Amino acid sequence: MKTLIAANWKMHGDLSWADKPAEFRGIYPKDKSGVECLICPPSFLLPALVKQGEENEILVGAQNCHAETSGAFTGEISAPMIAGLGATHVIVGHSERRSLFGETDDDVSAKAEAALNANIIPIICIGESEAERRAEKELDVATMQLANSIPDCAKGANFVVAYEPVWAIGTGLTPTLADIRVMHNHIRGLLTDRFGQKHGANIQILYGGSVKPGNAEEILAIDNVNGALIGGASLDMESFAAIAMAA
Repeated sequence: MKTLIAANWKMHGDLSWADKPAEFRGIYPKDKSGVECLICPPSFLLPALVKQGEENEILVGAQNCHAETSGAFTGEISAPMIAGLGATHVIVGHSERRSLFGETDDDVSAKAEAALNANIIPIICIGESEAERRAEKELDVATMQLANSIPDCAKGANFVVAYEPVWAIGTGLTPTLADIRVMHNHIRGLLTDRFGQKHGANIQILYGGSVKPGNAEEILAIDNVNGALIGGASLDMESFAAIAMAA
């Protein structure tokens, strides 16, 4: 299984950021065959990033999609539109979408199904809040979210799971390495229970929550951590490349 290092640029960037893949490749060598690098920019940058990504061997994905293929949904973008631009992935159920826009597990499942139907890979995000962590309910939350957010049409190895401890995103805080290991092992167990050992063992599980060059190597060395979903540290290409090299 390859390690996936994914950048979520959130609502950052302008047209000049289309040059960042080339900047990244000026730092990070192309011969790292065991690592996949993915950038998920704001939607307006997708066409330019796809072109630059192809030239610099970087995958490109979207940050969100609508569950419907088309319709009167002002401001939205559909999975077929994303696929038509040449993107390979889409993030669904990010904690900010869940908390700020009220997305439910059912919403996330519908979006993931739309992505799969469009032949793009959904990165399905799950994770507990600070209150849920303090109440020691984090494993229960992961179990529920994973069960309800993965659509029935998923067959294993055609989607990615990202574990985001919500309280760690953008705060500089991270769970202990032991906490991350327990959660990722738990998620792996849930995936193999649902999809069988053959498929469940080959689904990439990313860790997302204040990953940066200083802690990437030790986090990525944990069993069942198959990559990282990176926010702020992915906006600077030297930082993003350092995390990829740590993989």
